[in-house]
Amino acid sequence: MRTLIAIKAHAFLERHFPERRVFLRSDTDTRFIRLRPATQLIAFSGVSLIVAWSIIATAILLMDSIGSGNFREQAKRDQRTYENRLNDLSSERDKRAIEAREAQERFNSALEQISVMQSELLASETRRREMETGIDVIQSTLRRTMHERDAARGKADTLTVELETSGDRDALSTGDGAGGNVVDFLTLALAETAAERDQVTADAQDALIQADEMQQQIRLMQDQNDQIFRQLEDAMTISVEPLDKMFRSAGMSTEKILNTVRKGYSGQGGPLMPLSFSTRGEAPSPDAARANRLLNQLDRLNLYRIAGEKAPFALPLKGAFRYTSGFGPRWGRMHNGTDMAGDHGSPIYATADGVVTHAGWQSAYGRLVTIKHAFGIETRYAHQSKIRVKKGQRVSRGDRIGDMGNSGRSTGTHLHYEIRVDGKAINAMTFIKAGRNVF
Repeated sequence: MRTLIAIKAHAFLERHFPERRVFLRSDTDTRFIRLRPATQLIAFSGVSLIVAWSIIATAILLMDSIGSGNFREQAKRDQRTYENRLNDLSSERDKRAIEAREAQERFNSALEQISVMQSELLASETRRREMETGIDVIQSTLRRTMHERDAARGKADTLTVELETSGDRDALSTGDGAGGNVVDFLTLALAETAAERDQVTADAQDALIQADEMQQQIRLMQDQNDQIFRQLEDAMTISVEPLDKMFRSAGMSTEKILNTVRKGYSGQGGPLMPLSFSTRGEAPSPDAARANRLLNQLDRLNLYRIAGEKAPFALPLKGAFRYTSGFGPRWGRMHNGTDMAGDHGSPIYATADGVVTHAGWQSAYGRLVTIKHAFGIETRYAHQSKIRVKKGQRVSRGDRIGDMGNSGRSTGTHLHYEIRVDGKAINAMTFIKAGRNVF
């Protein structure tokens, strides 16, 4: 079987690669080289391989050249797109910063207007109480005057009856001379009584007119008070709702936060004490109850403002930067912070009031600053090139705590910003986005 296969193979080679001889002739001798079919096949295969390799290599080089050009163009296009996106994000961030400053200015203006309105409200309420007291005095004077008028009328009637009776008797006994004197005396007394009665009536009419005028003034003051109350209530709604939404967006319990702040700021007294115009233990009037509700809302607004300073709603960077990595799984492990890349040495700022609990080197974090805030919140600022605070130092929002760097386990200059609540890492962008419309 093997012999038959060998014979067929040899016949195939003889047919396609017949034996050839290459003669080499010199002046004295002639020689030849025998090229057998197998040798020719090997040579043909070698030449074919070389030619094929040359073609493939040339094609690869051409494809690589064309592909590298396309890749470079694609990379340039991606770079331009990325730079445009970064510019758009930077412009958007600047707009949000301007809107935040404008919102803060509106907030401060609203507080000033609320303070002025509160003073006007208290003054108008005091004037209204004084007018009510004046009306009560005028009404009691009017009642007393009317009582005196009725008494004078009764006295005049009595004197008239006595005059008529005594005039008749005197005319019969003493004659016209003595009777005339008595009549003159009684006439004078009646005239004086009538004058007093007319004066009392005029005083009563004046008192009624003054009472009507005061009632009109009270109605006008009540309308003004109602307008002031509506403006104050609208201002409170506009000011409190964004702050309440900000804390809820960050996943924080507003009642728990306000109670915590209220415990730390529990002093009483001053203009925000509840209003009470009654000294007899009576229920407050509707205006007093309305004013107390406004004062409670103003107190809630102040508590929100204090809590907002103590929670990290601000950005740790104020210059140009870009987000390079977010919160979540990365490279097979959990990334607990948000990375922000910028220029080497860019200032890093505290995002809320607090106390520095760590300021130094910590393994993969490199140069790390840790700040403890209220409500069980902790912020971390890693990979710094220089630390500008010390452990135990109290800092406020906006204080510079270090410079951006590349220390620790890092692939480039950036800030690793991390927020933890009760020891558990959470997404820092939750706080940043929640505070974007307020700060």
